[in-house]
Amino acid sequence: MSTTLPGQGKTVALFATCINDAMFPNTPKAVVDVLERLGCTVEFPEGQTCCGQAFTNSGYFDETIPLVRNYAKVFADYDYILGPSGSCVGAVREQHEMLAERTGDAGLVAEVKRVAGNTYDFTELLVDVLGVTDVGAYFPHRVTYHPTCHSMRVAKVGDRPYQLLQAVRGIELVELPDANRCCGFGGTFSLKNPDVSVAMASDKARHVASTGAEYLVAGDNACLLNISGVLNRQQSGIKPIHLAEILASTDESLTGVAR
Repeated sequence: MSTTLPGQGKTVALFATCINDAMFPNTPKAVVDVLERLGCTVEFPEGQTCCGQAFTNSGYFDETIPLVRNYAKVFADYDYILGPSGSCVGAVREQHEMLAERTGDAGLVAEVKRVAGNTYDFTELLVDVLGVTDVGAYFPHRVTYHPTCHSMRVAKVGDRPYQLLQAVRGIELVELPDANRCCGFGGTFSLKNPDVSVAMASDKARHVASTGAEYLVAGDNACLLNISGVLNRQQSGIKPIHLAEILASTDESLTGVAR
């Protein structure tokens, strides 16, 4: 008897994001592994570029508009666009329409709004669209989860990451103290206010270390990069890992979990 997979018949466009493309390629690869395991067809539109969040947050609104136009054009034909970053997904959904409105082009505004509405965080697509929490993952390690600011407050992923992690076989998920506090990255915030950022990251690292976790997991690699910088300098031995890489791990293969 054949079994219909939850993603069968669905084509998903992968929005890899800049930081993953440049620094953390294992994350988008893990996303593809999970989606294909669930029966999805994954496509990578090669015309994609930056979502423009860093420019927008720095006040360069007009300079960001070409990136907004490009995003809407490249992903126009997809009903499901997935980004493994609550920060970038949040930027697309919360900033692109505002930027498009500055052009006075009603057609662009409508198209940007439509495409942004089809853009999902990884956890949203799994839980809300595919209707799964158990993706067949196996990760026999002690981990703690950091809910990044943009994933919680902008993308509003809620408890979806917890649902997915709790369904992983072999995992020991421990609560992170003061989990809802910012890690201090905040994009250009960490550059403009380095002393404050380091203090915030140090507080976060202290809480992570108190859990005795082997891995710190999150849905945004930029935040993991900031926190792990402190953890590495402290020689804590705690390894950062994106949620997608845990979900891609199985008992047959545990590749891609070390950085």
